[in-house]
Amino acid sequence: MRFPPRVLEKLAWVMVVIGGIGLFLSMFAGIADIITTSFGQPIPGAYELTESVMVLVVFGGLAYAQIHKKHIRVELVYMHLGKKAKVCANFLADLAAIAFFGMIVWQGWLEALYSWEIREATNGAVRLPLYPARFVLVLGAALLVVQLVLDLVNNLKNPPAEDAPLQDDTVTL
Repeated sequence: MRFPPRVLEKLAWVMVVIGGIGLFLSMFAGIADIITTSFGQPIPGAYELTESVMVLVVFGGLAYAQIHKKHIRVELVYMHLGKKAKVCANFLADLAAIAFFGMIVWQGWLEALYSWEIREATNGAVRLPLYPARFVLVLGAALLVVQLVLDLVNNLKNPPAEDAPLQDDTVTL
C-alpha cells in the first residue's frame, strides 16, 4: 500500500512549502512594518497577515514532520521497554494523537464553515478574511490524522525491534 503514503507525503510537502512562503512573506511584512513605523507610516494589515500565516506555518508542517518522525518525543522510558511494551506504547501514543487531532479536525471544520458563512474577518485597518486560515488548520490536522492512522497500522504490522529508537537521530544519555 504505497500509493496513499506517497500522495500524503506530496500533499504534506506542498503544505510545508506554502507555509515556508507564508513565513517568508510574514517576515518581510514584519520587517517592512518596523521600518516604516519608524518613519511614522506603519503598513496596514501587517499584524493581521502575520496572525493568519502562523496557522499555515504550524499546521502546514505537522503531517510532514510525522511522516519523517521529527516530532519531539521523550524516550527515557521507551528505550528500556520490551518489544510488546513498545508496541503498546506506540499504539497508545498514536491513538491519543488520532483522538486529539481528530477532535481538532472535527471542531475546526465546524468553525471553518461558520467562519465562511459569516465571512469572518480581522478587526484591523485592513480586514483580512479569517476563514482561509481555519480551512488550512483543518487540512493540516486532517493530513496528520491520516498519517497517524497509517503509522498505527504500520506499527501493528511491523513492530519495532527490541533496541529500536523511535527516531533515527535519537540522542541517548
